[in-house]
Amino acid sequence: MTNIPNNNNNDSNKPVKEFFNNYFNDTISFPSNDVDAVVGFFESRGFDRTASIATATVVLQQAKIDNVKVFELIDTLKGMENVQLSYIVTEILNHNRSNTSSLGYKIDTKLDLLEKRNIVV
Repeated sequence: MTNIPNNNNNDSNKPVKEFFNNYFNDTISFPSNDVDAVVGFFESRGFDRTASIATATVVLQQAKIDNVKVFELIDTLKGMENVQLSYIVTEILNHNRSNTSSLGYKIDTKLDLLEKRNIVV
């Protein structure tokens, strides 16, 4: 008897363990030119490098789910203003997040409820 554990590699449960350990981890692959194009698009619109990569990942996944070509999606997004783009990105990110966590945004309203009067002295 020894205190050294038995390193028997003939474990018959190994394939089952690997299957269940990776059950919820789907692997999705994208062509490198699609990834570079989407990341570059978000960087050119003022997103940070890390934010561009994270946003591009979600956008690429959603495009694959919706069966939309990535370059058509980028062409559609090119014509939008920054506020519209932020709104769309927020909606896409919220759609791919847990229901207990969501992103929000604030829209400044230019309503001035006080009356302005010109008083001449």
